[in-house]
Amino acid sequence: MRKGNILITAFILSVAFCFSVCFADGTYTSSTAGEHALTMSGTSASYNNITVTKTGDVSGQSDDYDWQGTNAAVHASGGGTLKITGSSTKINSNAKYGNAVFSYGGNLSGSNSGDGTTIVISDAVITTSSNNSGGIMVTGGGIISADNLAITTSSGSSAAIRSDKGGGTINISGGTYTTSGTGSPAIYSTANITVYGADLKSNTAQAVVIEGGNSVTLYNDNVTANHNTRNGQDTTYQAVLIYQSMSGDASDGESSFAMTGGSITNSQGDIFCVTNTTTTITLSDVTITNNDSSGYFLRAASQSWGTSGSNGGNVTLKAVSQDISGNIIIDSASSLNMTLSDNSTYSGAITINSSSASVSATGGSAFLTVGDGCTLKLTGNSSVTSLDISDEAYVNYGDYSITVGGTAYSASHPYAGHTITDEEDTSTNDPSVNTNTNSVGNPSTSGGSSSGCNFGFGSVSILFVCLGILKNSAKK
Repeated sequence: MRKGNILITAFILSVAFCFSVCFADGTYTSSTAGEHALTMSGTSASYNNITVTKTGDVSGQSDDYDWQGTNAAVHASGGGTLKITGSSTKINSNAKYGNAVFSYGGNLSGSNSGDGTTIVISDAVITTSSNNSGGIMVTGGGIISADNLAITTSSGSSAAIRSDKGGGTINISGGTYTTSGTGSPAIYSTANITVYGADLKSNTAQAVVIEGGNSVTLYNDNVTANHNTRNGQDTTYQAVLIYQSMSGDASDGESSFAMTGGSITNSQGDIFCVTNTTTTITLSDVTITNNDSSGYFLRAASQSWGTSGSNGGNVTLKAVSQDISGNIIIDSASSLNMTLSDNSTYSGAITINSSSASVSATGGSAFLTVGDGCTLKLTGNSSVTSLDISDEAYVNYGDYSITVGGTAYSASHPYAGHTITDEEDTSTNDPSVNTNTNSVGNPSTSGGSSSGCNFGFGSVSILFVCLGILKNSAKK
């Protein structure tokens, strides 16, 4: 074959390939129930600066609508990769169960692993306005990688970042994710979800919900919760709910919530509520504001899910370079293992409340460890099962006591000799400041003096005067 013919053939093949997988500035619309406006199955395709519009309600209720994305606007399955880019991309859904972008990994019986189906999407504006219509969603082990999306949902059960049976993986960088409907948090996780540098806001529901043995990991995100309408079996208000519903949508196991940097702002109720599950919460350098003075920082307690008496929350709480303020309540079906490290501070009261449920074999306990340079400040009478305080940690009792295994400790009867009477000492977190009242001498105070070898300016002056007198006496 001549060189010219080879070039022509290659050009024709490349054009044909591009038309089969590369699309730009297109419009994709469906008004038929159970039909996708844009779909990809078992292959790979790329779209740039497209407009997608989905209408057409499905009838009744079916697990398939949520689990397989039957009525989604954009749908990927079968192991391929769907890529959507372009700052002019707009995806609008006004259809019941009309999730905007849906990645179905094909494995509903698995736990966050599927056939590799992946959606990569960036710079799109996504809007949904009917019930059960999330912004981006994975099930069956599907995968979504998203960058700088602007997602707004306005109806019930329509999380901006959503998942359901079989879970999957969602990784997000940047963007805004805002919800307004009942039961519509910014994130609903039955998957492994990681978000970097985004704004997450719920105007009606929790900001984040984790169900079953799944995870949410946040880095430098701004999280805002305005939970003002309870949904389903909710009995309290909170910014973050971690639970197991027992519906079969989420696998059992230990869940995790981890957050580094960023902020959590809550308007009503508790910051964290953990019920009918076991979880690890890790916080580092997060600014936490609860505008509800009656809300708890953490409520680990039985609610309406699970079997009464064994449906509490079992929490491992790790504070790393973290300031925490707010009360903690642990009911008798629940447990807490809390560790402060790296100059963390906890200010609040911890209560083990035995009136909420029958005592379970592992519940009704609170174990607290206060590491080097960390501070425990009591704002109310507290009780814990076990207390481990480093020699270089601080306790500010104020007017309150902490009961450890049946024995009460206070400023007049400190635990292991640790006490702080001057609140200013807690701000320095300087282990060189002696705060042990059982040691010789008293902590120095501003303008005061101390015994031993601590010389102030006045002591030095007196020394020089004495030396002068001795010198003059010698001359005589």
